[in-house]
Amino acid sequence: IIVDAVELILGGKADVSMVRSGAEKAVVEGVFSLEMPSKIAITELLKREELTDEPEPQFVTLSRELRANGRSTARVNGITVSQEILRAIGDLLVDIHGQSEHLTLFNPPHHLDLLDRYADLMEMREALRTVTEHLAEIRREIRGLMEDEASKQRRAEMLRHAVEEIDAAELKPNEDEELKAERNRYANSEQLAKLSAEAGMLLNGGDDGRLPMSAIDALARVAVLVEKLSALDPDLTDLATQADNLSELAQDLSRELADYAENIEYDPDRLNEIEERLELIANLRRKYGNSIQAILAYGEKSRKELDNIEHSEERLNDLRKQERELLIQIGAISADISKVRKSIGEQLSKRVVNELKDLRMERTQFEVRLEHTPDPEGCFVGDKRYKFDYTGIDHVEFMMSANPGEPLRPLAKVASGGEAARIMLSLKRVLTQADYTHTLIFDEVDQGIGGRVGSVVGEKLWELTQGHQVLVVTHLPQLAGYADKHFHVRKKVIKDRTATEVLTLDDDSARVRELAEMLGATGEGSIQSAQEILDEARKKKAQVPRLDATQMKQTKLL
Repeated sequence: IIVDAVELILGGKADVSMVRSGAEKAVVEGVFSLEMPSKIAITELLKREELTDEPEPQFVTLSRELRANGRSTARVNGITVSQEILRAIGDLLVDIHGQSEHLTLFNPPHHLDLLDRYADLMEMREALRTVTEHLAEIRREIRGLMEDEASKQRRAEMLRHAVEEIDAAELKPNEDEELKAERNRYANSEQLAKLSAEAGMLLNGGDDGRLPMSAIDALARVAVLVEKLSALDPDLTDLATQADNLSELAQDLSRELADYAENIEYDPDRLNEIEERLELIANLRRKYGNSIQAILAYGEKSRKELDNIEHSEERLNDLRKQERELLIQIGAISADISKVRKSIGEQLSKRVVNELKDLRMERTQFEVRLEHTPDPEGCFVGDKRYKFDYTGIDHVEFMMSANPGEPLRPLAKVASGGEAARIMLSLKRVLTQADYTHTLIFDEVDQGIGGRVGSVVGEKLWELTQGHQVLVVTHLPQLAGYADKHFHVRKKVIKDRTATEVLTLDDDSARVRELAEMLGATGEGSIQSAQEILDEARKKKAQVPRLDATQMKQTKLL
């Protein structure tokens, strides 16, 4: 029930049978502390999905609510999320080993990452990623240049027509506004002449004698009078200056109006030219932009694109050269990575086989298989070309054979149940620093083994706690004796209803009694045997030095 509950909050399948009969819903919640190195990836995921406000979150809370009608709700830190998001976070937090489907080590793409972290290849992979991303950009440009030739020629013809049409127009910035102003003057020439003549008459007086004195004469007379006033009263000196200025301004205005009126003309030919020019500009605006500036910009852009098309063969050859150089570079880096993978993979295989021998799987074969796929468009490795991606040219998969005479097969197709748990235990012990998952849960790891091997399994599981939190569900006392903390899961009937409870066994007497029950015997003999199991486990644990993070990293390639 504990494993099922954990699987549920990690994004596993929900089953309405998990809801207690008569209840509306079942709720499971788990709080996980974030530990390095998975903390970095989990924090990035939480921030990307806006599931935390903390810059450096220390915990994450996962919960799942399952209703009796079959509806399920997943939450992270109290925020509703999709089951996919819950599963993505769960994959980084916990691995469950046993009959569970929640086992990342059965996922072949995960094998490559495990091997590369174990072999300290992540920096080389990052360098390779940079080169492959550059290659992808080059290839995108090549595809663009190699589009259908007829389509490219049609595009070139359209661009050429646009450039020629815009160039022929010889547009000038703001030309349309100036033409509209000129057109307006021609269209209103009669009114302009009339108004300017009337203004001139008021300033200068008319020949018909209707005005006794012109405005200019009146202002000149005013200037003389104010000048005389200022001679009598010096306080009026400024007024005299103003009057004199007004008189001069009136004379200037009269001359400019006269010049303007003299130049007013009505030229129907010029008006037609203006109308035709404005119509040309309007036509260009409909095709290429809503202003002369936009039309000119379109013309320049079209000229550049046309130039690219006309010189595409030259550019294509240059890109092909760059592509080949990058493929050679990718091949060289990939070959170096592959060489390290092969060497470290052989070391890894030997260590896993040795681990399995201690777990009564002496005849099991294990191999880290590396395969390359030929590809005529692939990277160059010597005189051959191979398919590649940002990880290199290798397809990596863990292979095994459980019995002599059987061929090596993919891990996921061979192992199951307790056998799978023991294989995973061996892999975890070897890959402990390469695997970012902090919490490991083992179920049925004791299947098919006896007390002697159970003691070995228990010791190996306990050693995994250097760098991991390890939870084990077991019925084997020799294995259980190695735990640092014990829980007893039992069922009891309360008011005719069955309930499950988990008890913490805090003291030695409780632990000894439970181990004795697991031995299946009664009396002082079983109590003594249980105590011996506990003492022997403690003795062996005391002999194992606890390593710090630096020491653990140094030992992984021994």
